[in-house]
Amino acid sequence: MTLVSQLRPCGPIADAKAAERAREIIADTFWTPAMEAAWPALAPVFGASAYLAGLARRDPKRLGELLESDPDARLEDLLARTAAVAERLPEQAALPLRLLKQELHLLTALADLGGVWDLDQVTGALTRFADASVTAALWSAARGELDGGRLARLGEGAAGPVPGWFCIAMGKQGAFELNYSSDIDVSVFFDPEALSEVLAQDVEPQGFAVRLTHRVSELMQAKTADGYVFRMDLRLRPDPASTPPAVPVPAALEYYESVGQNWERAAFIKARPCAGDIPAARAFLAELVPYIWRKNLDFAAIADIHAIKRQIHAHKVDERVSAKGVDLKLGRGGIREIEFYVQTQQLILGGRHPELRSPRTLDALAALRDAGHVTEAAAAELTESYRTLRAVEHRIQMLADEQTHRLPESDPERRRVAALTGYDRLQSFDAAITRILKGVNARYGELFAEEEPLSSKFGSLVFTGVEDDPETLATLQRMGFSNPPRVAQTIRSWHHGHIPATRTERGRELFTRLAPKLLEAAQATGAPDPAFNRFSDFFAGLSTGVQLQSLFMAQPRLFELIVQVMAFAPRLASTLARRPAAIDAMLDPAFFQPIDVAEDEAVMAGAVKRAGGFEAAMDVVRRIHREQAFRVGVQVMSGAASAEVAGKAFADLADVCIRALAPASLEEAERLGGAFAGDVAVVALGKCGSREMSASSDLDLMTLYRAADPAGMSELKGWDASTFYGRFTQRLIAALSSPTAEGTLYEVDMQLRPSGTKGPVAVSMASFEPYYQAEAETWELLALTRARVVWATSQTFAAEAQGAVEAALRRPRDRAATARDVKEMRALMERERPPKGDWDLKLGPGGLVDIEFAAQFLQLCHAADGGPLEPNTADALAAFRDAELADAEPLKALIEAWRLQQNLTQLLKVALEENADPTDEPKAFRALLARAGGARDFRSLRKKLDDAQARARKAYQVVVRP
Repeated sequence: MTLVSQLRPCGPIADAKAAERAREIIADTFWTPAMEAAWPALAPVFGASAYLAGLARRDPKRLGELLESDPDARLEDLLARTAAVAERLPEQAALPLRLLKQELHLLTALADLGGVWDLDQVTGALTRFADASVTAALWSAARGELDGGRLARLGEGAAGPVPGWFCIAMGKQGAFELNYSSDIDVSVFFDPEALSEVLAQDVEPQGFAVRLTHRVSELMQAKTADGYVFRMDLRLRPDPASTPPAVPVPAALEYYESVGQNWERAAFIKARPCAGDIPAARAFLAELVPYIWRKNLDFAAIADIHAIKRQIHAHKVDERVSAKGVDLKLGRGGIREIEFYVQTQQLILGGRHPELRSPRTLDALAALRDAGHVTEAAAAELTESYRTLRAVEHRIQMLADEQTHRLPESDPERRRVAALTGYDRLQSFDAAITRILKGVNARYGELFAEEEPLSSKFGSLVFTGVEDDPETLATLQRMGFSNPPRVAQTIRSWHHGHIPATRTERGRELFTRLAPKLLEAAQATGAPDPAFNRFSDFFAGLSTGVQLQSLFMAQPRLFELIVQVMAFAPRLASTLARRPAAIDAMLDPAFFQPIDVAEDEAVMAGAVKRAGGFEAAMDVVRRIHREQAFRVGVQVMSGAASAEVAGKAFADLADVCIRALAPASLEEAERLGGAFAGDVAVVALGKCGSREMSASSDLDLMTLYRAADPAGMSELKGWDASTFYGRFTQRLIAALSSPTAEGTLYEVDMQLRPSGTKGPVAVSMASFEPYYQAEAETWELLALTRARVVWATSQTFAAEAQGAVEAALRRPRDRAATARDVKEMRALMERERPPKGDWDLKLGPGGLVDIEFAAQFLQLCHAADGGPLEPNTADALAAFRDAELADAEPLKALIEAWRLQQNLTQLLKVALEENADPTDEPKAFRALLARAGGARDFRSLRKKLDDAQARARKAYQVVVRP
């Protein structure tokens, strides 16, 4: 029967004027009685689809021939003509393939819309032409290679023109379900040995296979004035980001056996040979049967298969769904949900039940129904929905031959699709589509309903496949990521096992569950980009991922804290990225307990003793320091450590490092110069001396020594005391500050010693006492109030050194002169080192320097009368308050401002780079800072800080007076 005798109108005419214009143009060139008879069926088609009207206008005679032919016979003839193109060279094959595609599109559309072919016939015709055109393109490209001299001869028979080279049709082409304007998903493989048999002697198989693949792809998809044949998507091959477009068979088999993912197994359900060496392709797929269809699946593997479904956001069925702009393939209740519904169950059950392995969606659904895995009602509903959605999908693509699955947003455009689908009223069409989508989504939600969701409250998080899922990109954008495609690509690369943490199957299965938690945690910080980027650096540096990912899954609060560290604490995040092993400390139940200095000191001393050398000792100390500094930093971030606790912990850690490296430095000096009779002490000043250190504090040090014999010499080199202890001090500075393979420890500042940089680096007791009695300026005495002996060669000398410091401080002072000096120093600092912004808590008015000067001034003024000497600023102020040696109100203002600013400083130093303005930081970090300052919110914190600083400035001026 001819096509014209079978055509029926598909629906109303959406645009009568457009249809009439198409008729007039066609009739001016060619018009037959068959066209006239077909016009009632053609008018709705040309009134809705500019693309189909254009094909008819371009070649009216072709339209007439199609109408007067039997559609099935015409298809067979078209396929035969496509096969004949194989005899042509590439430059001669491009045009006929494109004209044949136009003819196929017009024939298929008319047979579909006119009710002549059902869905299977339509998709079958499209798929058969895709196979035939790829085969013809391959033969044509091979002839070009033969002419170019790269092929010694063409192959023949079932092996095709190039033995060993073959195409696997994937996706809808593989299942004979190709849609109207579909790309074709093709994976290309080759057997290097078989290919070598037909290559010229100097041609390398890999390069040739890639070149041939490019040539076939170009012939198929290059766009000319006559359009294209098919867009070829080659990305379903193994790890497309790092493999060539043609993959050697051995490498492919190794990939699938070692790092192949469950979504790739699902893709191979539909795979079949389509062109090239068909026997080799069949043998390749036979090798993959155990990979695709596993007979034994453990719980984790089944859970990972379930993940294919669970990454799609499960909405409540009664949520509003609109047909306007909906993606019928990827959207909620769309075609993909039906396919996943079938494929996930096939992967789980098909290993033991071969009857469930059909590549075709509806055939597999029927098999699942017959086997009792899907109810009769569910199978019937999903089957009908699938057929309808596929039919509407075709009509969307017929409008303009675009690879889209989205219903138009505009009512006039959507009315064209409705008309091609047979609907007179757009409202009825929209309602029918909405009803189908809700029904599919409800059935989909029933599948693995009790499983842990892998989507987000923001939407779907699908990272299967090789291209970005539009719904997932929208989700990532809603979550605040500035570059959703880069995030999606990074996560897909991790799924491909590109980093050690996901190289094992178990690692990938765990990451499938961890990925949405990572993105949710990053979003919750308010700084998703830095959180994700720094986590990426850290995650990529792990040598293995199973233990740590298991820990994160088992302790979600810990994981959220780690991501928060990534977002807000570049220093800590950098530590983790450079040294992922630092996180091992978090596995210790005592991680959030206060640091036990005695325990750390014993561990460090033992490790240094075993290190076997000065540089090895430096590395050991840096490793232990890094772990413990990270621990304190995390405690500050989490709120587990107050400023006072953190300041003392950081200082205790510095003490431990000094006490570990000072003996090693002394041994090094003795190794170089020989033993020297005497004693030496290391004195901490500044923040270390007062035990108020932060994450970025320097070390202010002084070394004091006393020679047993003032005229003595070292045993080997004959160094005098100044030289020997100078060498010791230099070695200690190097041990504490020089970068090694394990990083750095501290910047060391020795300028607070007598005479500063002009004097010797090591200070003798004989010069220390007279210097502070007669020469020291007031600022040097202020600094000395924070002096604390950290290490000495003997307890006796430690007590002597501390006693010398106290004696220097307890000498009588002129209060008026001291007050004048302090005020002059503060004024000079304000001129030469003004605050670097509103958040300079050190140098701003009422900041830490004002409070330190007030505490130190009081100590200098009252020390001679037995007043308190406390290196710690808060302890000193409290001591003067308790002793009633100063007015209570100013002291209270100073103490409160000190505690507030120390709490903020500790967090700022852990989290941000130097001089960063927290106002510019994410809202979540500002809330964290407010919490550290005991304020309701960030605005309240700023007011509280301003008030505290104003009171502290006034108190400083009251305290520091004659």
